[in-house]
Amino acid sequence: MISSTSTADNRIFVYEVTGLRQNQQTENNNFQIRNSGSVFVNVPYNRMNEQMQSITRAGGTIVSIRPLSEHLAANA
Repeated sequence: MISSTSTADNRIFVYEVTGLRQNQQTENNNFQIRNSGSVFVNVPYNRMNEQMQSITRAGGTIVSIRPLSEHLAANA
């Protein structure tokens, strides 16, 4: 059997999120919430929809979504 990996499976996106508040939902996140400013969350392509819903439930607003490679280049 030949195993093929889609390029979509390997893509990572960076969500810039504002307005997150500490609550029961966000206690389970693997990133720390700051009181002000933006939070940057790395999201695999196959989990984008799930993560968007999670951010919305936690009271956050997605300000921008960029490929990780673009985010790294902008911060270099």
